[in-house]
Amino acid sequence: MKKRVTGLGGFFFKTKDPDHSKNWYNKHLGLNTDQYGCTFWWKDKEGNDCSTQWSPMNNDTTYFNPSKSNFMMNFRVENLVELLKVLKEEGVTVIGEIEEFEYGKFGWILDPDGNKIELWEPVDKAFL
Repeated sequence: MKKRVTGLGGFFFKTKDPDHSKNWYNKHLGLNTDQYGCTFWWKDKEGNDCSTQWSPMNNDTTYFNPSKSNFMMNFRVENLVELLKVLKEEGVTVIGEIEEFEYGKFGWILDPDGNKIELWEPVDKAFL
């Protein structure tokens, strides 16, 4: 198996008022926020355009389930299908089925503390 995680794809957290949080981070820290949060653009070692998403979400979101945590990390990965197969063989809890969109494939696992981790095989050019 080649690389597993290639970078941080995103950081998502629960808040009682996502719009207030986005406005606060925009005003005080200069994050260029939109309806989803803030997308950070960067280049990998090969010079490819890559993104990392920062998103506040409503406290009542079920997207982090079954985790009870107030945050969820998203890691950029290569070959999600193969990685999930290997992780499952290694005894890692895999959650749900792979979902595929024009901007990439997504899969989910639980870490040892029960935090849901999102794995993303990105198609960054879909955002450009």
